[in-house]
Amino acid sequence: MSTLVGNKFRPSFWISALFFLAGSLLLGFWVEQADFSWIIAGFLLMFAPYAWVLLGANGDLDWKKYLWLAGALRILLLFAMPGLSDDLYRFIWDGRLLTQGINPFSHLPAWYLEAGNEVSGLTPNLYASLNSPEYYTIYPPVAQAVFGLACWVSPKSLYGAMLVMKLFLVLCELFSLYLLPRILTLLKMPAERSLIYALNPLIIIEISGNLHFEGAMICFFLAGLYLILAGRERIGGLAMGLSIASKLLTLIFMPFFIRRIGWNKVIPLFIFCGGICLLLFLPLFSESFFGNFGESLDLYFRKFEFNASVYYLSRWVGYQLSGFNLIAYIGPGLALTSGLGILAFAFFHPGNSWKATLKYMLYGICLYLALTTTVHPWYLSLPVLLCGFTSYRFPLIWSFMITLTYINYSYDPYWENLWIVALEYGIVAGVFLWEAKKYSALGSWRLFKRS
Repeated sequence: MSTLVGNKFRPSFWISALFFLAGSLLLGFWVEQADFSWIIAGFLLMFAPYAWVLLGANGDLDWKKYLWLAGALRILLLFAMPGLSDDLYRFIWDGRLLTQGINPFSHLPAWYLEAGNEVSGLTPNLYASLNSPEYYTIYPPVAQAVFGLACWVSPKSLYGAMLVMKLFLVLCELFSLYLLPRILTLLKMPAERSLIYALNPLIIIEISGNLHFEGAMICFFLAGLYLILAGRERIGGLAMGLSIASKLLTLIFMPFFIRRIGWNKVIPLFIFCGGICLLLFLPLFSESFFGNFGESLDLYFRKFEFNASVYYLSRWVGYQLSGFNLIAYIGPGLALTSGLGILAFAFFHPGNSWKATLKYMLYGICLYLALTTTVHPWYLSLPVLLCGFTSYRFPLIWSFMITLTYINYSYDPYWENLWIVALEYGIVAGVFLWEAKKYSALGSWRLFKRS
C-alpha cells in the first residue's frame, strides 16, 4: 500500500514513543491551565509523532505495538491530577452529596453553605473551586454513579476519589482500544485505522489526563455499535443507553439506526436503550429534577459561550441589529437548526451502507458543534472517533487547532481571544472544503488508503 511519505521513511516506534511519553508527562504532571506556552509545547511533542505515524502508516505497520503504546500512555495518566480542567471539583461535590443520600439535582451548591443546610465534606474551599457554582449540575446518571462510588471509596481525599474516577475512564478507554480494530474488521476497513483515535493527543490528554466522561460515552457507543453490527440489537441498545446516560450527546445518533437497520430491528434496540436510560435516571427523579436539569440544559444554549463559530458570527449580526447580545434567541435557534439538520442527515443521506451512515453521523456531530455556543477541546472526541470510519481527516486538524484556545486561560483576567477562534475555524473549514471537493462521498484518502 502506498503512503504519503514512502516506506523508507516509516516511523521508528521508539522515537515516536519517546515523544509521546515526553508530551504526556509534561501535559499530565507539569502544566496548569494558565501555562499556555508549555501546553502548546506538550501538544506539539505529541502531535509530531502522531502525524508521523499516520502519514507513514502502511500495510507493514506494526499497529498493535502502537495500540499498546496508546494504552500505556492512558495508564500513565491515571496518576496525574487534572491540570487543564477544574471539573473534578464539581464531580467531588456531587459525589459527596450522593454518598449521604442527597440528590445532587435538588439544590444549587450555595444552598449547602447556608446555616442549617451544611453537608459533611462540602466546604467553602471546595465551593470556591467550582467553575459554575451558580448552575445546577448537568451530569447524567452513569457519571453520577462514578462520582458517588469514588467519594464512597475515598470520602476525604480528593486525590483518592480522582484515582477511582480515572480508573473507570482508563478502563473505558482500554476497552475502546480493544473494540476499535474489531469494529473496523467487521466494516472491512484496515484495523490500523484504530490508531487515529488511539494515538490522538487530544483524546489521550483530555480523557485520561483531564477526566472528561467522553471516554465512557465513547466506550459504550463503540460497544453498542459492535453489538449492532454483530446482529445483537437488544444488547446493543443497552450499551447505547449506557452511552447516553454517560454523556447525553450520543442521543443525536439514534435516528441514524432507523434507516440503517430498519424498523423491525430498531424497535427492540430503542426499547432496550430507553429502558436502561429510564432505569438509570429513575433514582435521580424528584420534584426538582426535571425543572433543575432542564434549566441547566436551557442555560447551556442561552448563556454559555466558548470557542463558537457560527454563533459568534450570528452574535455580531445581532449586536449590529439590536445593540445587545441576542444569545437567548440565537442559541436555541441554532440548536433547533442543528437538530433538523441531523434528522435530515439521518433520513435523507445518499447511500445505505454502514460507511455512509457513519460518514453522516460525522456530519451530524460536526454540524452540532458548528452551531452550538460552546465547544471545549474534549467535545471533539466524537468527530475524532468517527473520522476513522470515513475518508475525512479534518477533525484531526481541528483536534490540534483547538488546543490554541487554552491561550484564553493565560490572560488575567480571563479573556477569549477571537483571533485564535477565527484562525482555528478558518483552517478547519478550509481543510473540510478541500476534502469535500477532492474526495467522493465514500472515497478513501491516502492516509490509510486501503478500504
